[in-house]
Amino acid sequence: MAEAQASRPPVVVVGGGIAGASAAETLRREGFDGRIVVVGDERALPYERPPLSKEFLLGAIPEAKVFLRAAEEYGAQDIELRTGTRATRLDVAQRRVELAGGESIAYDRLLLATGSEPVRLHVPGADLPGIRYLRTLDDARALAAEIASARASGGRVVVVGAGFIGAEVAADCRMLGLDVTLIEALPVPMLRALGAEMGGVFAELHRAHGVDLRLGEGVAAFRGAGRVEEVVTTSGARLGCAFAVVGVGVRPATEWLRDAGLTLENGVVVDCFCATTAPGVFAAGDVARWPYMMADATEPEMVRLEHWDNALRQAEVAARNMLGQQTPFAPTPYFWSDQYDWKAQYVGYARTWERVVVRGRPEDGAFIAFYLTGGRICAALAVNHVRELVPLKKLIGAALDPARLADAGEDLRGLSRQR
Repeated sequence: MAEAQASRPPVVVVGGGIAGASAAETLRREGFDGRIVVVGDERALPYERPPLSKEFLLGAIPEAKVFLRAAEEYGAQDIELRTGTRATRLDVAQRRVELAGGESIAYDRLLLATGSEPVRLHVPGADLPGIRYLRTLDDARALAAEIASARASGGRVVVVGAGFIGAEVAADCRMLGLDVTLIEALPVPMLRALGAEMGGVFAELHRAHGVDLRLGEGVAAFRGAGRVEEVVTTSGARLGCAFAVVGVGVRPATEWLRDAGLTLENGVVVDCFCATTAPGVFAAGDVARWPYMMADATEPEMVRLEHWDNALRQAEVAARNMLGQQTPFAPTPYFWSDQYDWKAQYVGYARTWERVVVRGRPEDGAFIAFYLTGGRICAALAVNHVRELVPLKKLIGAALDPARLADAGEDLRGLSRQR
């Protein structure tokens, strides 16, 4: 048996982030003793991305803390890391992954975990030095250097995009003493995820901390002599800056798969077992689009989530299914965001909803918002209620009296047990 295993091609994981590393380690925990090769285009060891826009930028943790494992720990698990190696093409008929430089590697089973990449602005001056994006560790290092320089000179930062990355970076910069202008084309920050009401709450949070928040504004151009010096908005405003940060969204990293014959629709489409339409090929993390059963639905909706928790857990399930276990991926989605002294935690998934029920007062800095559709809780946002996370997860899908949800005297643990 050992000889047969050794003669088979390896299990290959393309993507050296949290999903790729999680899948490789799960394969070992589940008893797989064959060869595992993880191919990642970054030169760094696998690391966690959430701290890059939180503790790392604030200088609250050293760089070493973002790495998942030391190199020798992967070696101890007999996991081969091919860092600084970019996959360029997938041949599903020959079961081979082609790499930059002309090399190719055969696979027995393959996990696609290439994640996502920032959407770039294409306006005049967009290639000027001093315009930063935040996705990789190298991006975070460069941004930290920009912040340090601006703090020394008293410069202003313009942040373009008030999604979670932009909002977190804006909060970090304010906490470090920089003047911040935050531009968002939509009516409120984080509109798509949180909706108008809760997005408005976060708008007031940023204003209360001194951010010059400009909503309904886009970028017409960047200007500067050899380096960005100002941002010109769509309304004609000219905003001087020491540097700019752009966070206007991400897209799944699927360009290298365009000729592979997989179903690509806003990501790599997979079934509930994380399997693609190609034999032996699976996908997990930001790049995967998978069926999620919403609280009020009779059929699943295809979703793609760009969150750390989803990447970790979906990769674990995908790894088990690569070994033939046939475990469906049916999570309660979860993500969090740190902005100033607010820790926001979100559970469930809601693309649309009928009403929002709020427990507590946002102005007090601690509250919970329940998103309801068809009388059922499809998602919940909790700010500074860390201990309520477990009961909130249990309440997703429950049909409860909105008055009880709004009543801070009603114990959430009791409500979750009643469900």
